[in-house]
Amino acid sequence: MENQTLGKDILLLEGLQVTPQSSTPAFILLLLIYIFIMVSNISLVVLIFMDQSLHQPMYLLFCNLSINDVFGATAIIPRLLSDMLIPSTERYIHYIDCVLQAFCAQIYAGASHTVLMVMAFDRYVAICNPLRYTSIMTNWMVVKLSVLAWGVVFVMVLILIGLSVRLSRCRSIIAGPFCDNASLFKLSCESILINNIYGLGYTAVLLGSSICSIMLTYLRITMVCLSSKNKVINSKALQTCATHLAVYIIMYFSGLINVILHRFPDLSEQRKVASIIFHMVPPGINAFIYGLQIKAVRQKVFVMFTKNTMKE
Repeated sequence: MENQTLGKDILLLEGLQVTPQSSTPAFILLLLIYIFIMVSNISLVVLIFMDQSLHQPMYLLFCNLSINDVFGATAIIPRLLSDMLIPSTERYIHYIDCVLQAFCAQIYAGASHTVLMVMAFDRYVAICNPLRYTSIMTNWMVVKLSVLAWGVVFVMVLILIGLSVRLSRCRSIIAGPFCDNASLFKLSCESILINNIYGLGYTAVLLGSSICSIMLTYLRITMVCLSSKNKVINSKALQTCATHLAVYIIMYFSGLINVILHRFPDLSEQRKVASIIFHMVPPGINAFIYGLQIKAVRQKVFVMFTKNTMKE
């Protein structure tokens, strides 16, 4: 089956391997998770953009995270749902569609780190340099940081996928629930040394820079809070930072596990689960955590809900 030729540009996508008895519950669960991700994140973005009082750097930067979550979930989950409705032997995907899905999946993974790094910088300025915050975090600065967060990842992923696309293909089976960069270069029988070197370098730079910047930023914030005598401000600052850090830790380790499992072919089923979790759990909890944690957003949601209830 591995060497079977399905067509020059047609691939067979393994998708999720579920039994006929569990396919319906799994489909319903995935669909509900996807709906929750879309509704929670899009609602939060719309609320922030419509309310002038929320047009602050912290909230506008958070929109990047919600948009990335919607983007990442949409790139993966709808295809998973459609594949669950057809037999595993008929889950065909065009090579171009596979490349596009892999590109989107890698963009989501990379932007998850860079966006959180920008948000950490915003909290650092707000807490460590409060008097200069408004002069540093201007609207133009927010735009520049957002473009930088997405632009750097776009260029690096473009090179990453480009190195895989250049390879000839001798296989036609994607051994995973969806297409990603690793599944693309595994289709080739050529040497993938350059792909592995750049891929590991890209991963090391991305994960290393994100964890170092996050650790240094929050270490500095913690030191400032401990040296300050204002308990109210310290409590609020630490609460906000704890939320941001919790989101980062969940995202970091779910992504790291997926990268590690790619190096162990015998753990293919565990890798499938880990890769799906990376595209479902962080997007599903980010808007929920931030929406409940940020007082201004929580109050707006409560007011909107109360108005709708009174109308009924």
